[in-house]
Amino acid sequence: MALAAGVDKVIAIEGLHHRLILAYSVPIRIGVMIEDGMVDYVDAANVSTPKIIKHSQKFVKQGIFVGIPRNLPNRAVIRWFAVNEFLKKKYNRNMNFHIIPELEFDGKISGREIRKSIIENNMEIPEEVKELLPKTSTKILENELKKGTIPGEKYWKNMTKRMNTCSRPNLMNIAYLNGNAINEIIKGRVYRDEESIWATFRRAGYGPVLTRLAISAIEEKVTRQEVVNLMREYEQKGVIPQEQSVDKVIERSFYVATQCEKGEEASIANEKFRNNPNIKINNVPLSIEAGLYLTEFETKILNRNLNNKNRKLEQDSSPQKPSQVNLNPKIYIDKDGKLSCEIRVEKKKIKTNLRIAAKDVTYIRYILDSQFIPVTSEIIETKSGLRVRIYIHNNYN
Repeated sequence: MALAAGVDKVIAIEGLHHRLILAYSVPIRIGVMIEDGMVDYVDAANVSTPKIIKHSQKFVKQGIFVGIPRNLPNRAVIRWFAVNEFLKKKYNRNMNFHIIPELEFDGKISGREIRKSIIENNMEIPEEVKELLPKTSTKILENELKKGTIPGEKYWKNMTKRMNTCSRPNLMNIAYLNGNAINEIIKGRVYRDEESIWATFRRAGYGPVLTRLAISAIEEKVTRQEVVNLMREYEQKGVIPQEQSVDKVIERSFYVATQCEKGEEASIANEKFRNNPNIKINNVPLSIEAGLYLTEFETKILNRNLNNKNRKLEQDSSPQKPSQVNLNPKIYIDKDGKLSCEIRVEKKKIKTNLRIAAKDVTYIRYILDSQFIPVTSEIIETKSGLRVRIYIHNNYN
């Protein structure tokens, strides 16, 4: 269809950008489109172009495309328009944006509903769906369906198993799951079908796009570390806005924690940081120490294993990171919303809340609720006893 309309060449946008939320994947895709020489972009909306321009100006100024309010009309179109304008600074040009009216057929046309109707029709395209698709798209779909290259369903068996059995600490390691979502997953067990999974994420406040990302991450066991590595890779290419960089997210988390300690509401502090690019935070800590609530028996077990590990290090001349030497708890948020850790040692599982300052709680919670920044930890021995050192984004001292 594009070629018939006069397009010179059809080029796929390759890479793993689809593993990122739209606020990150849209800049990546638009950057590729501009670099490939595209000059025009067409999108559909049910509001006028002047309104799209008006709503997008705030986000262009901030250079932040996360958290566009859901009550804005056609917010996906607003994001694309805003990013296109924002990237003009980088490329000294951008694409000409064209808005056409949205096509409606018994209400808005949804890609999800189109896919659902094909699946429910025994993997054949219903006649009413053919009327909504370009002939070339229909032809490509029919060819791929005949080849069997389009799966009829996700791997729901594996997914429901993980949703039903994964512990809070293990779920916290998966990308796009925050503390609230994990608690809803635990509360919603047992899962037997797709709808029950979608309902859980709705209760956690997830929209359709973030829900699909989270479900895919669970299905493929995509970790926070994998996603943050991917983001770092695109940051180096210069297509991730600076205000959305991993370092800025960490910086914002610490700023909010600092302001909350002074009595300011987290939401106000968060908005201040987003609206004021001149706010600079120096010496953001990338590790935090916390105390543990341990029984005498648990303390003996940890001390014994800590000493054994240290003796092994003395015998081994090869350099090792602290994570390879000491015990590594998994940090998570418990059912009461408290920061906790789980330590597996000698086939035993030790769970304890963390004894940690309020400011540090806010900081770590914001990091965990970022949904993509990983944290790791280790048990350390101090004069006051055993403690846990938490590393932000695997930053070892």
